[in-house]
This record gives sequence, structure tokens and C-alpha cells, in this order.
Amino acid sequence: MRKGVEERRKELVYKLMIHTVNKTVEQLMKLTLKELEKEYKKVQNDCHPHSDAGSIRWIHTKRH
Repeated sequence: MRKGVEERRKELVYKLMIHTVNKTVEQLMKLTLKELEKEYKKVQNDCHPHSDAGSIRWIHTKRH
């Protein structure tokens, strides 16, 4: 289980670095998994305002 937590932490650090979070890799690696998830959630919300509202559903309408 510990290996899974470390893998998730590394994945989040990588994703946060892609989005140019104002922290270094070293600073991010010091954060707990919960803190990294919180940082990533903030990035998601900044990138897409509806990201926490669930999936976006497209509605097909008929044009007249």
C-alpha cells in the first residue's frame, strides 16, 4: 500500500509541475499526499471552472 501512495504522490508532483505551480519539485515532495491532492484540485479548478461539478454533458438539440 505504501508503494501506491508514493506512486500517487509522484504522479501529482509531475502533474503540478506541468501546470507550473509556483513551487519547486523539492517543495512539492515535502508535501503529504493530502496536501498534494489539495494543490492539484486548485489547479484543476483554475484550469476548468466546472471541473468539480462532475462530467460535462452535451445536450443535442434540434435546430429549426
